[in-house]
Amino acid sequence: MKTTTALLTAAIALFLFSSCKKDLQGKSSEDNTIETLPPVMTALSVNAGSDCAGYYEALPSRYDSSSKQYPLLLFFHGIGELGNGGSDLKNLLRTGLPRLIYQKKFPADFQSGGRHFSFIVISPQFKTWPTNAQVNEVLQYALQRYRVDRSRIYATGLSMGGGVTWDFSSEYGAAIAAAAPICGGSWPDNTRAANIASFNLPVWAFHNEDDPTVPVSYSRDYVSKINSHHPAVPARLTTWPTGGHDAWTKTYDPSYKENGMNVYEWMLQYTRPVQSK
Repeated sequence: MKTTTALLTAAIALFLFSSCKKDLQGKSSEDNTIETLPPVMTALSVNAGSDCAGYYEALPSRYDSSSKQYPLLLFFHGIGELGNGGSDLKNLLRTGLPRLIYQKKFPADFQSGGRHFSFIVISPQFKTWPTNAQVNEVLQYALQRYRVDRSRIYATGLSMGGGVTWDFSSEYGAAIAAAAPICGGSWPDNTRAANIASFNLPVWAFHNEDDPTVPVSYSRDYVSKINSHHPAVPARLTTWPTGGHDAWTKTYDPSYKENGMNVYEWMLQYTRPVQSK
């Protein structure tokens, strides 16, 4: 009898030990691994869509040695970085997220809701100002190629890419969990704003008051029009009095925080129910 009791006790202990390998949210312990090394950045000259013949991938350092899924952050460049995806690809390193990652100033780890996250960052180089469908091609390519947490897909961009972020969000907002357009070159159309609101898509826009290229009124009007439709999460806007067209350096700086969160931590607050295929 004592032997039977001991075996039963051991079996229960083994079961409890195995169960403890998952956190309270049912995620494996691997999901909360803390990355300490910078993301691994690679230039890839491959067709990721009809308007994209190359891109930079930045993967968490342990990506190849794990099986976990990661949040996906799509970065859209400005018009000055249009190119062929090959010899022109290095132009993406001049600004924005690719530059930050290249300089190893992009954090390896972010915290949100008591959990640790690291991003897959995809920075496509477009040949021309892309249509929403062409941007979606890049997204679908990334979803097929990488282990993406489909509930955590985020979009951001600067200047032309900020406009791309606005426009893409107005049509494919159901596919992304949050968007951060920076000095976006997109006319604040009523229909696009209403569509973004209808998706209840969290938006945090950024702009400089003295921007000589894209008027700050574009961001102001977009945010105002979105909020006139009373989305679940009100769109927000941060403006700075000076800085010209470059509002992205401050936006992407991990040390810049509002309400205790930088733009990456702000994004990670939000998830989107995964769409059925």
